[in-house]
Amino acid sequence: MIHRRRYGPAITAVTAAALLAACQSGGAPPLSLSGLTKTVDGMAPDGTDTCPLSYDIAKAAKTAGVDTAAGPGSVKGADGPAVTGEGGKRAELEGPFAQNPGALVSCTFHIGTEDVDVHTIATRKPQASATLAPLVQQQAGMSFDDLIAYMKKADEAKAGEPVLTGSGNVATVRLKLDGEGDAALLIGIGKSGGSSLEPARVGALAEALARQVQ
Repeated sequence: MIHRRRYGPAITAVTAAALLAACQSGGAPPLSLSGLTKTVDGMAPDGTDTCPLSYDIAKAAKTAGVDTAAGPGSVKGADGPAVTGEGGKRAELEGPFAQNPGALVSCTFHIGTEDVDVHTIATRKPQASATLAPLVQQQAGMSFDDLIAYMKKADEAKAGEPVLTGSGNVATVRLKLDGEGDAALLIGIGKSGGSSLEPARVGALAEALARQVQ
């Protein structure tokens, strides 16, 4: 099941189904469903401290016009692995990846005094981002109705175009894949419903990170 230590309960297959009804940059290979799945399959079941995707949070922050120090891991200290992987061979029989096979890599970074969670997901069928809806809802502090509207907007956006929540601290970007499938990048900054970064900076950060894996 999808789980991150700061987000509370894991996503259920029912939630994902309801919503469906309603890294590699530079010299790295292009992002693909098979590649991300192999990455997850090769990760330790309990997670790790190093992001296997080639995200450069400091470079992305600079591109977004953020001059605060940024780096890997949680600024709050270790309270669990900084990186987790789900899906692939470890997909649970009743989980969302059983319905729509794929993989998810979740990496924690920090900018200044706030953590930045970066989720990269690829699935065989649309909508990949729907699987992460509970994370969006909790970190953005959204109602269910607002969540449905937001996820629809995020899914309909052009690839590479960041879509911000009303709270301004969560952004989703649809990603281009090499080959079949659907993919998305989700970033969440700060506490539920807010961040010290301006929404425009959050959107620019998401866009910069997306470019690093495409």
